[in-house]
Amino acid sequence: MNMPRQVRRRTVAVMSSTALLLTLAGCGSSATGASGPHNVTIVFATQGLGTEAQATQAAVNAFEKLHPHIHVQIETLSASSNDAYQTLITDLTSGSGTPDVITADVIWPATFAAAKWIMPLNQFHPNTSTFYQGMVKSGEYHGKLYAMPWFINVEGLYYRTDLVKTPPKTFAQLTADARAAMKKNPKLIGLAFEGNKYEGAVTVFQDISGGFGGSFLNAQGKPVLNSPQNIKALTWLDNAIKTGLSPTAVTGWEEGNVQQAFLSGDAVFATNWPYLYPLAEASGSAVKNEVAFVPTPIDGGQPTASLGGDDLVINKNTKYPKQAWELVKYLTSAKTMTARALISGDPPARTDAYTPSLLAKAPWFKQEEVVYADATPRPVTPLYPQISAQIQEALSATYSGQETPTQALNQAQKAVEAIVSGHGS
Repeated sequence: MNMPRQVRRRTVAVMSSTALLLTLAGCGSSATGASGPHNVTIVFATQGLGTEAQATQAAVNAFEKLHPHIHVQIETLSASSNDAYQTLITDLTSGSGTPDVITADVIWPATFAAAKWIMPLNQFHPNTSTFYQGMVKSGEYHGKLYAMPWFINVEGLYYRTDLVKTPPKTFAQLTADARAAMKKNPKLIGLAFEGNKYEGAVTVFQDISGGFGGSFLNAQGKPVLNSPQNIKALTWLDNAIKTGLSPTAVTGWEEGNVQQAFLSGDAVFATNWPYLYPLAEASGSAVKNEVAFVPTPIDGGQPTASLGGDDLVINKNTKYPKQAWELVKYLTSAKTMTARALISGDPPARTDAYTPSLLAKAPWFKQEEVVYADATPRPVTPLYPQISAQIQEALSATYSGQETPTQALNQAQKAVEAIVSGHGS
């Protein structure tokens, strides 16, 4: 099962992580429990290395200082999304009570909830009013909330402000702006995007599809992959390759390839995630002070920014649900999210975490917030992995010239109809 995860490159911290670690951890509190023996140990399974791991440890240290009776054991999962997912599936299917708290990619909670592996959080009466609602929806299943948003990640459109004076509002304007820049400098790439056969290509397609007014499933949960809007969206992306707006190489590109093309100054426009912004503004960047990040254009639809990021869920079989909830509540508080953003660059999942202090140290967050407002979850269904696999097949068949957009989406429509009706695999 392909369970990819959005890019987790947090290479730029916006302040001294060492100083902030000491601030958060307090005087001497640590995971070993300097304040005395702990009554309860809960296991927190999470991904993240480098500054992300530092941010997690700092938050856990601060939590233990406030709750000396709770010890948190951090279980570091593989950086590979597929491997991390398989590890969790093994634990959860066995009925184990650990890990108690789990970091979940936004496309996992529905699958976990349908399998009855995680507990609904409504019993704890969480207040989600200050969270980005697109992320809240990613944790809902059959009318119940199963996941709390931890940090947000959305895909948007980057462009060179020295080459394009105003953000394009339509796809025709994006094409015209890119062509104008390419005419002046034929070596430029008009649009760099992720076109390899993987989840990243699906999120790009969703961004463009939404702009044309399309979607993958309708309000009743029925597949609408071969709608006129989706055909227009895929035709536009396919034409970008065939007409040279995008190089043929994008059929094998993932986020790292797009990052390289944009940061080297070779691309006018690029689809990517917020992590790219601080890299673009870092010292030595070829595009420093010449970058903007906006929602994708529209043509009969609405601005759409595919939602990524992480949620926190609680194992249904945990022996310590109250203590597990205390940890989730602490990690998803505004203060803790702000501190995490300062250490790791992970964008907070709640609006009140974007304090003046954070924005002063990381001004790019202000522009990213505009894109967060258009955050659009992928279909929240336990069938999403199978649906995504069929969309990936359609995109790959189109970009490789094996099928037309209409043919490819017709095939995907039939396959997903079978999946949704219970006759597919």
